[in-house]
Amino acid sequence: MGRLEINNYKAIVIGGSAGSFPVVTDILANLPKGLNIPIILCLHRLKHIRHGFIEALNLKSKYPVQEPEDKERIHPGKIYLAPSNYHLYVELGYTFALSTDDMVNYSRPSIDLTFETASYVYKDKLIGIILSGANSDGAEGIKRIKERGGLTIVQDPKEASITAMPDAALKKTEIDLVLSTKEIINFLNR
Repeated sequence: MGRLEINNYKAIVIGGSAGSFPVVTDILANLPKGLNIPIILCLHRLKHIRHGFIEALNLKSKYPVQEPEDKERIHPGKIYLAPSNYHLYVELGYTFALSTDDMVNYSRPSIDLTFETASYVYKDKLIGIILSGANSDGAEGIKRIKERGGLTIVQDPKEASITAMPDAALKKTEIDLVLSTKEIINFLNR
């Protein structure tokens, strides 16, 4: 059971697209007290809408959700959301980098890029979670997390409102846990 204890990890990355917003708000509303690792959210959203999304997350979340600035240091117990229309990279030294480079999988922010760079920095101390979504973004990134010894979780496609993203992740690599939203929340509260 040791590997499945959340205290064995130093960061959590969560990726989602269409249909993931209610799942994310449910997870954020039910996080454990005394959270001591950062959560990095990479969620596809409309690039021209700058306000409302983060405010809606903050209404539900037990912890403040913020969009990081370029070169901002990553702190335990904080929740970070990739800014609209920016790729969010995790860099050595536990800082963020923002970029407006070309879209990846028709997306900016790209879940793949956030997951891949986070896996490079956190290696086997990273938990990656893929939620509902309408394309394959995140499948390559979660494969990298798995290759570097991190723990991989996919929302159960039977529960996901749009299954393309969980299905793509499951086809790309051997996922450690396939969980419902409630099971993800229970895992994070261990």
